[in-house]
Amino acid sequence: MQSDDKEKKETAPLTLDPVAHPPKFRIFSLLRETPPANAISSPPPDGGIQAWLQVVMGHLVLFCTWGFINSFGFFQAHYEETWQVSASQVSWIISIQVFLLSFIGSFSGRLMDAGYYRYCLIGGFTFQTVGIFMISLCRHYWQVFLAQGVCCGIGDGLLFCPTNALIATYFAKRRSLALGIVLTGSSTGGLIFPLVVQQLLPKIGFPWTIRCLGFIVLFCFAVCLTLARVRLPKRIGGPLMELSAFKEVPYSLFVVGIFLALWAVYFSYFYIDTFALKVIGTTKSESLTMLYIINGVGIPGRIIPALFADRFFGILNTFVVLGVFAGILLYCWIAVNTYGGMVAFVVCYGIIGGGVQGTALSSLPTLTTDLSKMGVRSGMILSIVAFACLTGPPLAGALIERDAGSYAYACAWGGTSLILGSGFVMAARLSMSRQQP
Repeated sequence: MQSDDKEKKETAPLTLDPVAHPPKFRIFSLLRETPPANAISSPPPDGGIQAWLQVVMGHLVLFCTWGFINSFGFFQAHYEETWQVSASQVSWIISIQVFLLSFIGSFSGRLMDAGYYRYCLIGGFTFQTVGIFMISLCRHYWQVFLAQGVCCGIGDGLLFCPTNALIATYFAKRRSLALGIVLTGSSTGGLIFPLVVQQLLPKIGFPWTIRCLGFIVLFCFAVCLTLARVRLPKRIGGPLMELSAFKEVPYSLFVVGIFLALWAVYFSYFYIDTFALKVIGTTKSESLTMLYIINGVGIPGRIIPALFADRFFGILNTFVVLGVFAGILLYCWIAVNTYGGMVAFVVCYGIIGGGVQGTALSSLPTLTTDLSKMGVRSGMILSIVAFACLTGPPLAGALIERDAGSYAYACAWGGTSLILGSGFVMAARLSMSRQQP
């Protein structure tokens, strides 16, 4: 009998289950994810301190990821001036960063479903902070491409999709509002990072200014790790990708629409600083002010549409309306040739474009009824959209160069893409309505 027991112990399979093998060190207790056993069958709480703390955590994640990305207008102008490279070449840095942010979503989203959100959080912030600190040491274009484009992009990809999917599991009726608040982190980050740069760059130089940005991200990481809590039990089985989702007509139409819309919506955020300097003839300080405005007005631009979507119109309908208006505004950008006109455009597009980004990402969960698959299905969409983010800014830069520095071709492409994308999302909405009993 004793020999049988001994044999069972020796042949027992190894497991990393934190419940069966509780961590011995306090640092590992931060990685434990033990949601209630009945969480999968209980509806989302739609509120409460724990749910809203996740919203705060998500806001900080977006602050450090998309907020840093939305500040790229400063880097675009700085790199063009420092290394005398074309706008299209510089755009590849931000394009690869946004591509990796979205493309890695399929993998990181599945990790969230499997119960490894904290590992994504730690890995993501590690890549992000290391990448930012490495930027301060870069002396050549290829070094910045690796540090800011690749390293930060990997970190963003590990953070973005799992965080959105996590927030969606806490809310149902108020999901658009919750995700809208989370997504305002991209605006607050896009507002604060350029402000820090403007204040510190003349005093301490580029390297230490970038290191200060890295310390801000590091502080946010500590707060996020403290607040993050997973609600649903991990889903052990299931494939990395659920290809059967593409057999659903609404899902496929939605993917095409979001691809076209996000192909163009970020164009103005990355080029507004360069447009102000080279076309309008502003000072460096005035061009940075455009970044403050376009990101600052994006805060109400993300929250107000989310409120209307939850209460009145629905998230997909709201996205369609905002997408059409954003496309029209990009056409209007062609006529801007004065400082006052540029301010008016930046205010309008900052509000509408922020709403497009917020409703696009908030609408991902509407295509998923099974909350346990929220991460993988959202990640699949983001992985496809990644190719739009990869090619959009360089294409805009190439069109600007083709038009001898004029933004007319790029604006026409962007406006057309946004309007077409809105049409496909409307088709997805109508298809969903027909399928409902």
